[in-house]
Amino acid sequence: MEPVLAIRRGRFLNTLSGRFLILTVAFVMLAEVLIFVPSIARFRADFMTMRLEKAQIASLAQLAAADMVTPELEAELLANAEVYNVVLRRDEVRQLVLSSPLPAPISATYDLRNAGPWDLIRDALVCLVDPKDDIIRVIGNPVQAAGLLIEITMDAVPMRAAMLDYGLRILMLSALISVVTAFLLFLAVQRLIVLPIRRVALHMASYAEAPEDARRVIAPTAQVEELRAAEEAMQAMQQQLTGSLKQKERLAQLGGAVAKISHDLRNILTSAQLFADRLEGSADPMVARSAPKLVGSISRAVALCESTLKFGKAEEAAPVIRPVGLAALVADVAEAEGLGDGSPVTCLIEVPEGFSFMADPEQMYRVLSNLVRNARQAIEAKGEGGTIEISADETAQSWRIRVGDTGPGLPEKAREHLFEAFQGGARKGGTGLGLAIAAELVRGHGGRLELARSDAEGTEFLIYLPKSATSA
Repeated sequence: MEPVLAIRRGRFLNTLSGRFLILTVAFVMLAEVLIFVPSIARFRADFMTMRLEKAQIASLAQLAAADMVTPELEAELLANAEVYNVVLRRDEVRQLVLSSPLPAPISATYDLRNAGPWDLIRDALVCLVDPKDDIIRVIGNPVQAAGLLIEITMDAVPMRAAMLDYGLRILMLSALISVVTAFLLFLAVQRLIVLPIRRVALHMASYAEAPEDARRVIAPTAQVEELRAAEEAMQAMQQQLTGSLKQKERLAQLGGAVAKISHDLRNILTSAQLFADRLEGSADPMVARSAPKLVGSISRAVALCESTLKFGKAEEAAPVIRPVGLAALVADVAEAEGLGDGSPVTCLIEVPEGFSFMADPEQMYRVLSNLVRNARQAIEAKGEGGTIEISADETAQSWRIRVGDTGPGLPEKAREHLFEAFQGGARKGGTGLGLAIAAELVRGHGGRLELARSDAEGTEFLIYLPKSATSA
């Protein structure tokens, strides 16, 4: 049973309520101690002042009827005043009014006329910790201006006993106040802080069980401003997460549909490829010249369908690196996009003669095709002619390919998620897949695709491809 109680006690001390309760008791006791010290000092000063007043009354009785006061009556007056001697100074004359034998020498003298707070506190603490039976002298001002000063000798033991009794009662009262205060604060913290935090924790656990269920999103109800701000932030986060999960679920379903379509489309294109192969033997020169390009386009479409079918199982296939002539690759892309003679969009290819780089030609074709297609569509959407510029250069560490256009530039919203699938569509009706695929393919080569600029004068993308693994 004791180990169980110890475990429960340890758990309680590790809770916010338990620690707050302990801190409250400690701070209240500290405050009571800070109040207790000056209180006990004031009690001691009042105790000695009362003895001075009693001694003054006794001395006035002696002065009023000196001939009638017998030694027995004098001893009774001193006993009632609880002092040994009384000295009264009146009219510059110091007079021993009442006296009796001292049981011991005087050990200390305290002058209450000029004692400051720190002096009173120091003397009170010394009196509490000193248990000796001392005789002390106390000097003060007589009441009602009945003289210049009054001086008494008294026993310190009764004063110390009264101080201990007073201090004990103060400490007991302080302990009671601290317990009651801590309990009330404990209830307040439970109601205002702990319960709302526990409610948030329960909401988080409930939401974690089914994050796609919008009904489990927390509804802010806290009255405390900070807690309500936390609940509102959590609500926004949960709503965003729920929306993202629903979107990913739709994308997964879309991926399944695309895979089915790609499977059937691959079969159709395979049949078309067989027919296109026969066109190469045609007697018509025009047909014979166009047949290789038709076969190449169909082959790329078949490869794209096959890579789409692999998408659900893995990422893009690792690139097959070999030397690639950039000028011929860009010319194929431009011709496939219809950027020849008669097109309102002009394609300027500024590639150094003999410029080549190491890459997968099919994957780089897809990268450039996506960039050129986006540029062409942007220029055509503007309703005016324009230019697409493709250039390249190299350094000792990498190759750089630049694709720029004179289109209207990308919207601000499209730039925020430019390379994210289904997020960075720059035109109405676009899916945002083109740039996401291009960026993934470039990353597969160890390089990067960047948006260099996009403004009213056009857009410019830069492709960086490393020459070695260490320069990637």
